[in-house]
Amino acid sequence: MDTPVNVRPWRALSVCLVASFMTLLDVSIVNVALPSIRSGLDASEAGLQWVLSGYALAFGLVLVPAGRLGDARSRRAVFMSGLALFTAASAMAGLAPAIGWLVAARLVQGVAGGLLNPQVAGLIQQLFEGPSRGRAFGALGGVIGVATAVGPMLGGALIALAGPEHGWRWVFLVNLPVGLVGLVLARRLLPPPVRGPRRGQDPVGVVLLGAGVTALMLPLAQEQQWHGWAKWLLVPAGVAVLAAFTRWERRCAAPLVNLSLFRLRSYALGATIALLYFAGFTAVFFIFTLYLQNGLHYSALAAGLAITPFAVGSGAASVLGGRLVGRLGRPLVAAGLALVAFGLAAAWLAVELHPGRGVAWWTAPPLLLAGIGSGLVISPNQTITLSQVPVAEGGSAAGVLQTGQRLGTAVGIAVTGAVFFATVANGGDWAVAFRHGLLVVLAFVLAALVAAGYDLLSGPSAARRERRPRPAARSRA
Repeated sequence: MDTPVNVRPWRALSVCLVASFMTLLDVSIVNVALPSIRSGLDASEAGLQWVLSGYALAFGLVLVPAGRLGDARSRRAVFMSGLALFTAASAMAGLAPAIGWLVAARLVQGVAGGLLNPQVAGLIQQLFEGPSRGRAFGALGGVIGVATAVGPMLGGALIALAGPEHGWRWVFLVNLPVGLVGLVLARRLLPPPVRGPRRGQDPVGVVLLGAGVTALMLPLAQEQQWHGWAKWLLVPAGVAVLAAFTRWERRCAAPLVNLSLFRLRSYALGATIALLYFAGFTAVFFIFTLYLQNGLHYSALAAGLAITPFAVGSGAASVLGGRLVGRLGRPLVAAGLALVAFGLAAAWLAVELHPGRGVAWWTAPPLLLAGIGSGLVISPNQTITLSQVPVAEGGSAAGVLQTGQRLGTAVGIAVTGAVFFATVANGGDWAVAFRHGLLVVLAFVLAALVAAGYDLLSGPSAARRERRPRPAARSRA
């Protein structure tokens, strides 16, 4: 069914992007606030770790069921529910009297973010087609890249303005006015729900997927806090549960995930590239912030500003990437990955040559270059990955894709962080630790580039077909 004529797609998209920006910002904005939270709430290291990992874990668990729910019922209703819950949880976090309260609020925030985000991709599939869909995904890619990179800067600015004792509270409370205004605009601008045939539910699939993802992500998220090797037993257990989930979904009459999506070359390869790339680029900000704040004693604001060039490059290039993807297709993604790799290698060289207090100036041009490359990766890859997905399954497909991104982020931070901290523990200085961690990041980015190259070299005819994302018939959810 067609989208109502009174719905203005770009205005509706603007509401979605602001809400998505807010939830994705909360992945990275808290990093620079941890010292303030520690002193303000007398928090333990384990508590601080759960402030970070609890959000990511809850976020990742909800994505696929939330995408399926939005496809089957109402994307607007699920989007608004997630936004309302996120706003309430932000207030709970900002007013937290103790670390346990804050961890609980962050878990609720993660659930809310997981409810909200798959609806954005589903609504883009629903409201746009042809070249305009590529531009819409370009805008979403810009939001993803900028939110990830600019979080430390905004967090540092809020702490500088409000003071170290209570500044961390405003990292959460700033979401309240944005969320309340977003709810009003979402009700007015998003397409209304349609009562139509409803697919059956898959509670067994929800439980199996949740258990498998938890088993995979938990040891990664707690890698620094859970000592010993026993925690890694959860990884094969998680793989076994996900194998059981796959077998169940093939037999289920109304599966949670339509596994036939992975028969689409564009979807399978795009999801692989996204997982590998998110394992790389998100870990950069984690180790760079540690290097600047702990190693060189930068303030939270100064550390955030040092990452800004990446955000600027990513935001600008994402808009361009959304416009070019319809003509260039997967070669654009490969070019972006090559540019990211070159920029990160140049940043490694800059830290090698100038590791002291002025390192932020020397790394600014390489990070700008890497950011431009990132903008040519995230949104074009998402556009191509979802190009052949039926509109009715847009939210579910986006949920699976974003779950892979969250899992990739957890893997990247765990592996890169392990190398970084091991270098420091073995007597290496912070600059050496950053360079060692950056080599791990480069390995992930190069692996994503190999996947993109494989797509181009092994299936040129398929790659040509994907250069223009197929327009799908419009429908409403």
